[in-house]
Amino acid sequence: MSPILADSSSGSLPERDAYGKNGFVHIKNPHLDLLPEDILYHFDLGTKTHDLPSMFGDVKFVCVGGSPNRMKAFALFIHQELGLEGERNDVADICAGTDRYSMFKVGPVLSISHGMGIPSISIMLHELIKLLHHAKCRDVTIIRIGTSGGIGIEPGSVVITDVAVDSFFRPQFEQVVLDKVVVRNTELHKELAEDLLQCSKEIASFPTIIGHTMCTYDFYEGQGRLDGALCSFSKEEKFEYLQRAFTAGVRNIEMESTVFAAMCYLCGLKAAVVCVTLLNRLEGDQIAESHETLTEYQKRPQQLIAAYIKKQLNIS
Repeated sequence: MSPILADSSSGSLPERDAYGKNGFVHIKNPHLDLLPEDILYHFDLGTKTHDLPSMFGDVKFVCVGGSPNRMKAFALFIHQELGLEGERNDVADICAGTDRYSMFKVGPVLSISHGMGIPSISIMLHELIKLLHHAKCRDVTIIRIGTSGGIGIEPGSVVITDVAVDSFFRPQFEQVVLDKVVVRNTELHKELAEDLLQCSKEIASFPTIIGHTMCTYDFYEGQGRLDGALCSFSKEEKFEYLQRAFTAGVRNIEMESTVFAAMCYLCGLKAAVVCVTLLNRLEGDQIAESHETLTEYQKRPQQLIAAYIKKQLNIS
């Protein structure tokens, strides 16, 4: 069995204090300084081909989510909410040269799709964090907005993650590096979570809570679903597992939060995860709500994040 190691590059308190003083994004790779050019391949951007500080230096908020269409919709929504000049339809996909991710910049807000699952979001995060570093961005807040399955809460509830846990309810992310398993912290920014919860009280049009989010490697077996092509457990075993998750403080399940929390923590980014629940997994596995209802649910995290950004920018 491969050795399991604590990450020696984990964010120490002095490092996080230093971030608070200068606000820059940390990268943890000494080899980057030796590159004549850093090509952000999946973004179709590069340090020689693009003036990254000019393009992105004013970014203060980064919002990431799985679907390109959803993140474009968020970009158009935040354009309207911030009262920015120019036509909403002029918001263009910066990553149009690639079909991997979509990226939209609206004033100080960057809206990016990350695809589905840990591998897809981790690739995006590597290049996003390098982009923020090369652009010399300061005091950046990054928030994942998305959908999830709830545990013991009503559909349409919004969950602000306090800690991301794995399938064993452990607050950690295991990254395979060469032939070793490296364990990383999945702590998220507590003050940011509390600020978001306070913003939700000011909206008050949908239920919002703080709770643990469980991150799995797939949608079906890994989340205890009975409706996949494969299933090796009983209905009783599924229910017992989800009940244990609830007892451990888990309130929703998705597929990106552990690696998101781990990478943001290591690089000194103020981060949060805000997901709406589409169903209560204690009551079933299939998403049966109407398209109209699901569309309205998916707007809820966007509304909350827009309210938070406006508050930070002192926009009424």
